Amino acid sequence: MWLALMYVGAHAWAGQVAGTVMQLSGPLMAKKADGKVKLLAIRSEVEQGDTLLTEKETYALIKLIDNSEITLKPNTSFVIEQFSYTAEQPDGDHAVFSLLKGGLRSVTGLLGKRNKERFEMKTPAATIGIRGTTFIASYVPPAPPGGPALPNAPAPVALPPGLYVQVLDGLIHVTNPAGTSNFAAGQFGFTPNFRQPPAPLPVNPGIPFTPPPVFSSSSPGPGSAAGGSKPATIDCVVR
Repeated sequence: MWLALMYVGAHAWAGQVAGTVMQLSGPLMAKKADGKVKLLAIRSEVEQGDTLLTEKETYALIKLIDNSEITLKPNTSFVIEQFSYTAEQPDGDHAVFSLLKGGLRSVTGLLGKRNKERFEMKTPAATIGIRGTTFIASYVPPAPPGGPALPNAPAPVALPPGLYVQVLDGLIHVTNPAGTSNFAAGQFGFTPNFRQPPAPLPVNPGIPFTPPPVFSSSSPGPGSAAGGSKPATIDCVVR
């Protein structure tokens, strides 16, 4: 049900430019609302309705049109459901995203500074709101059902399923039907699902976020491209 509503919302606002890819460390795919899939490069535009997919070694920095930034971790699925910003029309501000799996770092831009209540970061466990903020969010989905593990196979080291947050600056509020919690700079939080309220964690649970050093500057060098091997201005359509 949640995924169905997310898809309808994304499709309704599809096609409007929301931002630009500024840095990449590997392949980044954009699944469009019409089902087409593009391989993106540095300087590729991203649009409302896009589902952005990173591969296992890909970090991707997206600068949105209000100068906010979203940096995606490897193995992430992220939807730009709605993003509208016009400098002269604050009443039209809207920022609605969905983190389906994986993780990201969000840096607030002009929209979030003047209309904090218009920002929503949805996940399958809770929704994140901001108060002028830099934060990291990571959603670990439940393990898919399957057969027994192979004999002598090493057990994977993984966090329990759920939403993890870390606040680097400012304040966020994390809300689901079970409750709401606020988290300030330096704090960590967790909720496993919609049935349990978000709660603080006493220590860093181990949320890896190590983008390449070049990501500290969102201005790509001449001729930069995804993985350093493709022209910077070409998008490839995958059918």
